[in-house]
Amino acid sequence: MSKINLPLAGATALLSACLMGSSGCSTSNSSGDTTTTATAEQTATAQATSQAPQPPTADKKPKTLTTHGHTRTDNYYWLNERENPDVIDYLNEENDYTKKIMAHTEALQQKLFDEIVARIKQTDESVPYKRNGYFYYTRYEAGKEYPIYARKKGALSASEEITLNANERAEGNSYYAAAGMSVSPDNRLLAFGEDTVSRRQYTLRIKDLSTGQLLPDRIPNTTGSAVWANDNKTIFYTMKDAALRSFKIFSHTLGTPSSQDKEVYHEADETYGTFVYKTKSEKYIIIGSSSTMAQEFRFVDAAKPNSSFKVIQPRERGLEYSVDHFGNNFYIRTNKDGATNFKLVQTPVTNTGKANWKDVIPHRADVFLEETEIFKEYLVLQERKNGLTQLRIKKWNDPKTDYYVDFGEETYTANISMNPEFDSQVLRYGYSSLTTPNSTYDINMQTKKKTLLKEQVVVGDFNKENYEAKRIYATAKDGTKVPISLVYRKGLKLDGNNPTLLYAYGSYGITMNPSFNATRLSLLDRGFVYAIAHIRGGQEMGRQWYEDGKLLKKKNTFTDFVDCSEYLIEQKYTNTNKLFAQGGSAGGLLMGAVVNMRPDLYKGVHAAVPFVDVVTTMLDTSIPLTTGEFDEWGNPADKKYYDYMLSYSPYDNVEAKEYPNMLVTTGLHDSQVQYFEPAKWVAKLRELKTDNNILLLHTNMEAGHGGASGRFRPYKETALQYAFFLTLAGVEDL
Repeated sequence: MSKINLPLAGATALLSACLMGSSGCSTSNSSGDTTTTATAEQTATAQATSQAPQPPTADKKPKTLTTHGHTRTDNYYWLNERENPDVIDYLNEENDYTKKIMAHTEALQQKLFDEIVARIKQTDESVPYKRNGYFYYTRYEAGKEYPIYARKKGALSASEEITLNANERAEGNSYYAAAGMSVSPDNRLLAFGEDTVSRRQYTLRIKDLSTGQLLPDRIPNTTGSAVWANDNKTIFYTMKDAALRSFKIFSHTLGTPSSQDKEVYHEADETYGTFVYKTKSEKYIIIGSSSTMAQEFRFVDAAKPNSSFKVIQPRERGLEYSVDHFGNNFYIRTNKDGATNFKLVQTPVTNTGKANWKDVIPHRADVFLEETEIFKEYLVLQERKNGLTQLRIKKWNDPKTDYYVDFGEETYTANISMNPEFDSQVLRYGYSSLTTPNSTYDINMQTKKKTLLKEQVVVGDFNKENYEAKRIYATAKDGTKVPISLVYRKGLKLDGNNPTLLYAYGSYGITMNPSFNATRLSLLDRGFVYAIAHIRGGQEMGRQWYEDGKLLKKKNTFTDFVDCSEYLIEQKYTNTNKLFAQGGSAGGLLMGAVVNMRPDLYKGVHAAVPFVDVVTTMLDTSIPLTTGEFDEWGNPADKKYYDYMLSYSPYDNVEAKEYPNMLVTTGLHDSQVQYFEPAKWVAKLRELKTDNNILLLHTNMEAGHGGASGRFRPYKETALQYAFFLTLAGVEDL
């Protein structure tokens, strides 16, 4: 197949020609050779594009990488040199190219941004929750980018006390994130973390809420959260190492230099990360260590923070568990004894080893136990069955009264919310669906009466009755039924001509719930179908769903997505000229894999912060997160995993063939997926692809994995993505 040397640009000619499917575009004949049709329209297109900007070309600096006797040549390895001015120049050139190519959509991007922001209630606040005599909430002021954290003492009618105004703290910073708001037991001090770089390395600060002043205590390079001992002067926090792994727990005494902090735990195993929290009962401080396949917990009395921590159950590969406390027992969610979908057990605080664990909620093959919430009189279970969440309420002393909360929709998501009060008959939970905005409910667990406290306000003419959501099932090649959640405006015709955006993630056992997103309305109201493929690698259908989409079964994730794509086409929702795909992070790996496998299925693809250089990254233990993920992807030091990874790694499998239109986005300071993975991928695609479809790389030079900070600024990037989809779809009502 020969490569046309006519570059596509972001001019009107681009839309009127190839992207809109008009005559005058390059076509392929039956032999696969590319030909062109000489028309007046093509001539006009050629004249327009001949003056268009050329895409940047990254220098090729071959580096050989040899593992297990196999040698790869990486021409763009040098792009990982973050401090190299040539790297920054290249990223800026790509940004400039993207801006020029998308210049014709600037008015559309502004329109999309304005309408997305216009749906947001400018002055808004969360539903308050009660903790230790205060009602805590978060509110926003009109036009401000960051939240204000506040509380009221005793009653909602009391005067407001601002605990932290993130707008004031963010002044002078291009990026700002506050995290880990934690108030001392005596309600006087606030511990919180601040990140001004977007590397998720937070500096801990302490604020005296009685005076409004910050204490001199300053602890850098933490996870952002702190746990208070019951003495109101000792905090426990987690430190990160050079690879950004959470590896040590320290205790800090207020008023002393952080250099004098006491190391209370060091997680020496590089495949584990560590963390610290306080039980809901406020009785114990717990240190946890976790890998994909095992956990270990230790505890200390919160009133005796200088005591030694005691191990609950030593780590064993394959034994997973998590811990909370009630009465004289620890309550443990675990997969012990082959409980694939997990069960709940209890064990005395005085005798915590697994030999003493007794079942409270036995394992069930068809129900996945996701989470529990303990109250004085009730136990609440968050379960998942047939891909949907259920909330089950049990009374400790009367098991015959068990019941499930009724939600009444075909596809939805529900979750246990903030419930810090131990002695309460009220459960707070969140509810949402693809058509129902995020809602907060209280249910009286005794009377079963539900109270809607707040439904997210969507400003404007939004009416959820105008939209329809449903759940369908695609059949994978191996016969597995894969759920797809769909939403669209009512009146949709199944004529195979609807622009459709298919999203998925499919890794780490993370479930992609069918929840509401007001930004999506900008696509739905222009005729798009939005779909979520609940592919293997998540836990939508239980723990086995995850097991069947990782390690040496990882390709199920990719083939499930392809099968879902084909099913949407077969069912006449869309066609290959109107189908778009989107995924981020590990979902970006998914995008990279499917465009290598079936580039013909998609008109356009958005890969956000994509993990695409799998083999090289997993061989480099100095890169953040690598060692902790061997149980997810495999350790390529083992040849069987090396060979398997190499067979699907997007970067390693780029070929000289046609690819769909692609938008790739990343952040220079990304701590999860380093910016150089997508940068290298785009450079290699530019070198090898044989089509004239657009390929764009946009790097946020001031942000990391989560993109821009603030309440509104992230929607600039959303507007760019939507403009990319809409123009490719040829939607007339822009």
